[in-house]
Amino acid sequence: MLYIIGLGLGDERDITLRGLDAVKKCEKVYIEAYTSLLSFGLSAHGLSNLEKLYGKPITVADREMVEEKADNILTEAWQSDVAFLVVGDPFGATTHTDLVVRAKKLGVSVKVVHNASVMNAIGICGLQLYRYGETVSIPFFTESWRPDSFYEKILRNHNLGLHTLCLLDIRVKEPSLESLCRGKKQYEPPRYMTVNTAIEQLLEIEHTRGECAYNEDTHCVGFARVACEDQMIVAGTMKQLLAVDFGAPLHCLVIVGKTHPVEEEMLEFYKLKR
Repeated sequence: MLYIIGLGLGDERDITLRGLDAVKKCEKVYIEAYTSLLSFGLSAHGLSNLEKLYGKPITVADREMVEEKADNILTEAWQSDVAFLVVGDPFGATTHTDLVVRAKKLGVSVKVVHNASVMNAIGICGLQLYRYGETVSIPFFTESWRPDSFYEKILRNHNLGLHTLCLLDIRVKEPSLESLCRGKKQYEPPRYMTVNTAIEQLLEIEHTRGECAYNEDTHCVGFARVACEDQMIVAGTMKQLLAVDFGAPLHCLVIVGKTHPVEEEMLEFYKLKR
């Protein structure tokens, strides 16, 4: 059996009782370490906390292992119970859907244990979840690559009066271009996009495209470390949020659409005080 288990968004204690029961009966436990981040990271100390609570040694599965060597994990799951731990909810990233498909094609049984995800935890700001449009992902710009395909989705959401959740880029164990050209992988330091960088890039795209999906006066909500003890939620215009220090990762951003009076009342609690 392959168990794909959501860990929630905070720390090692956010696993569900059902998920913990599954972990404790598995012979091998992996934790996916590149689509999201637990509040304490996956340092030796952080991993030790997980292993102590769960009562099992845990193998960190990076992008290469999951995307290139998934068959090894699935072979183990064919022979015994294997747990694959995912920050948030198992289906918050398409990689995990692919793992389920591959498992089923090989005849490996799969059980999923759900948990909280940023997709629903953002409801804490008061914007109603059913008033969101399509979610977008914003990648880091480089000198030669400044992608803007997600702009069309934001524009459609804007025209429909819907809110847009922007998931911000996470760069973990990414090989440098120079090392790939040399044929020997060397990895860049981890990078996590901030709300500030996301807004800067969004405003640059709007300046280029000029289709009025948003501007510096558009109301947004910036989030940092959602569901953690030190979570930060700030509502304001894009211009205002540019000046806010949101601190440590992970960050995300919501571009506000048309609001209901109840939504506006809740947002008032998070607005910047002038």
